[in-house]
Amino acid sequence: MQQSIPSYQQRDAHWMHQALLEAKKAAALGEIPVGAVIVRDEQVIARAHNRRELDQDAMAHAEVLCIQQACRVLNSWRLSGCTLYVTLEPCPMCSGAIINSRLDRVVYGAKDDKAGCAGSVADLFVMPFNHTPVIRSGILEEECAAVLSEFFETLRKKPEDFEQN
Repeated sequence: MQQSIPSYQQRDAHWMHQALLEAKKAAALGEIPVGAVIVRDEQVIARAHNRRELDQDAMAHAEVLCIQQACRVLNSWRLSGCTLYVTLEPCPMCSGAIINSRLDRVVYGAKDDKAGCAGSVADLFVMPFNHTPVIRSGILEEECAAVLSEFFETLRKKPEDFEQN
């Protein structure tokens, strides 16, 4: 009996679930819940989540940290043959890192109407840079957006909103 090969959609959803686990780690640390994983040959080679507050580093976005980790694992700045899965549309900085690292594909979940550079505010991936990854959006979009919404809802609650015993 021949084993069926999962479709791109099924594989993308599987790996996005892994990125969501990273996003939830970020939320638990009080960070904006964005998670990322980089996959090569159906194996996760890097995983990261936002750490800006924890590290007090403006560049500690999930995508950048994940790209740095993957470069160390592969001992190369070129991430050809790799796919980045990230729960939120990449910002300008992360889009630049994606282009410069030569990732083959980027798969993201939720759109970012305030800073997204894969079509929401701008689209750096259609500009004539020296590398253009394939972009796939909206994978587990509702789940990715829900993690962000829940985080910001909790953040907006004030102590006086809770009952005092």
